[in-house]
Amino acid sequence: MSDRFSSLFAPLLASILLTSFSAPAADLNLVGSEMVRMLQNGHYGRLAYDEKLGSRFLNEYLEGVDPQKVYFTQEEIDDLNEKYGTSFHDLLTAGEALPIANQVFDLYRSRVKEQVASFQQILKTENFTFDTDRSVTTDRDDLPWPKDLVEMKALWRLDLEDVLLSEIIRREQLDHLAKAQEKESPFVNDPTPSKKISLRYERFLKAVNESSPEDVANYLFSAVARSHDPHCEYQSPREHEQFRIGVSNQLVGIGASLTAEDDGATKIRGIVNGGPADSQGDLLLGDRIIAVDSLNDGNFRSVMFLPIGKVVEMILGEEGTEVGLKISEGSVPDAPGHLVVITRGKVTIKDELVTAKLLQYQDGKKLGIIDIPSFYFPYGQGKSSVSVDLERILNRLKEENVDGIVLDLRNNGGGSLDEVARLTGFFVPRGPVVQAKSTSGYIESLKSSARRPIYTGPLIMLTNKSSASATEILAAALQDYNRAVIVGESSTYGKGTIQRNFDISEQMPIISDRQHAGYIKFTTGKYYRVTGGSVQQRGVIPDVLLPGTSDASEYGEAFAEYALPYDMIRKAAGLEPLNRRNLFLPLLIEKSKTRINADEDFSYLQEDIARLKKKYEEATESLNIGKRRSELTEGEERRNSRNSERRARFEKMAEADQKNLKSFRLTLDDVDEESLPLVDLENDDQAYMRSERSKIADLDDTPEWPSGIDPVEREGLSVLRDLVIITRANRVAGTLATD
Repeated sequence: MSDRFSSLFAPLLASILLTSFSAPAADLNLVGSEMVRMLQNGHYGRLAYDEKLGSRFLNEYLEGVDPQKVYFTQEEIDDLNEKYGTSFHDLLTAGEALPIANQVFDLYRSRVKEQVASFQQILKTENFTFDTDRSVTTDRDDLPWPKDLVEMKALWRLDLEDVLLSEIIRREQLDHLAKAQEKESPFVNDPTPSKKISLRYERFLKAVNESSPEDVANYLFSAVARSHDPHCEYQSPREHEQFRIGVSNQLVGIGASLTAEDDGATKIRGIVNGGPADSQGDLLLGDRIIAVDSLNDGNFRSVMFLPIGKVVEMILGEEGTEVGLKISEGSVPDAPGHLVVITRGKVTIKDELVTAKLLQYQDGKKLGIIDIPSFYFPYGQGKSSVSVDLERILNRLKEENVDGIVLDLRNNGGGSLDEVARLTGFFVPRGPVVQAKSTSGYIESLKSSARRPIYTGPLIMLTNKSSASATEILAAALQDYNRAVIVGESSTYGKGTIQRNFDISEQMPIISDRQHAGYIKFTTGKYYRVTGGSVQQRGVIPDVLLPGTSDASEYGEAFAEYALPYDMIRKAAGLEPLNRRNLFLPLLIEKSKTRINADEDFSYLQEDIARLKKKYEEATESLNIGKRRSELTEGEERRNSRNSERRARFEKMAEADQKNLKSFRLTLDDVDEESLPLVDLENDDQAYMRSERSKIADLDDTPEWPSGIDPVEREGLSVLRDLVIITRANRVAGTLATD
């Protein structure tokens, strides 16, 4: 199954607002030609629109439709390249490329239909023994397409066996856990593994068959966009709405999370506390939607086996309108259902907003941890802003007289350049914080607008390989000003480019059909550190290094196709860094290394990195059930050994935390309260969303991190405590360096 379409099985937040696009669509050929013109004239790379680029466009589309290279033959690929490869850029410009894209997709659709029909027959009639020494390749990116249909169908067969064997092994593992815990099997009411896989492919085929001409155009335009650089993308109106929601953290919907079930139904996986569905009260966790009445006018439409995105589109609409959901009353899709009617309303995605904790230690020290999941900003209907929210949190921590602060920006993929420029000024003296270079070569220095920093005390920033873009701007500025100690994995992601969104319809002729033409987001500039270097491909290298599982794989901008190169510009005028000696980095690094070398969890992590590296390098999976069971046994023994060790160690850590530490919650809802509430890890009401607890999740007996503080966060706090103690001692001794 291709990666592109297997993603249709993944859960999707059901509370996304999706506008009904029933009006006439734009001329897709014209949309494509206008998009190409905009890229040609505005993209930072100024790529030459020649035969080489045209061939890239075509091959990106082919690989986008068939990323695992199992649905086309090499002969078909060669034939397409011979016919269209050198002229595909001209065909796009002339608005004549979509017929070719549709031809390719029709062939893909027919192959999927043939594949699924074959699989259904095989799963019904064959008895798999899994006793051979064959294996399946897990990464076909660098491999050719199959030479003919015989080789193609052999690859299909291998994929089917791998999927089926993985499901069998998964069940054996979980049944073993259930038996050890004296619990009922989580699969007692499930179909057999063969039936489950059959249903999964049925949903996959339904998703492919539901693909419209607009979807095919989306695949083509997306391929053309990413041929320019990894962050250039075409957005359909639906995708642009999702983008708006993502950057603003606000939406209109029912306040629920959906997941696709293999039997065709759509399941309620989570409900937002205080959201429309929660307030109405009739929708329950685990409910299974089998039909939707978008206007609540009695016209239900079955959603069985529909792609999750289509279900979302049917459920959601405008604020104040009602949607009817038919909920199955049994475990089978055709069981009688009851009706739930919900009025759509506004929802804030609170788990993506700035939050914090205040840790109060027995020795009197107070440390703050601020979690910044993204650099969100007002966009369209959105009103929240990360800099405004962070300012409130910082001021409250100052009122609490914190001795130091940890900024946790792990997995923060970025956001607004303006927002990060403003909030950087909360920590550094007034001056330049980032430089931006436009397509024309003009260099602008963005300065912090704050007269003086809000917080000037000891500061740590946590990063990892998924810290990207705006996060890297903040990390680079804090590092270049010698303002904070950066703690994290080997580097951040390495995205040093700037993108803007453009409405394609605004560039189309007035007399054309322009509705729902979509948007193009493309690179219009690069940003640079105030010292002149770029983070492009290199990222920000932390001062204190920690091991991370991403180091086992080729992850980051340096490994992305068509990534723009690293370069440098001159140093920003007005840069006046603080004295680097006052960070005491040699001493902090030495102390951290000592702790990491003695820490069992970091030792486990190092073992996992080595094992993952080997697995990535091999890029194969055995189809022998004996070997897979042996791997499973080895993994179970490792897990049980670690859990046993951790339970004993975590119990002591929890006892020590209880004696030495109090943890207070600080959210935007708490920031103006007279006193902060204690963190309650067991209280679902403190969470943004309550989620269904499945039988499988209940089998996970991995002990929770003591006090909810993971090893990286705990090490970050330890580095901060060291910095606080050393700084205080040097201040008392009068040996702090002056700037």
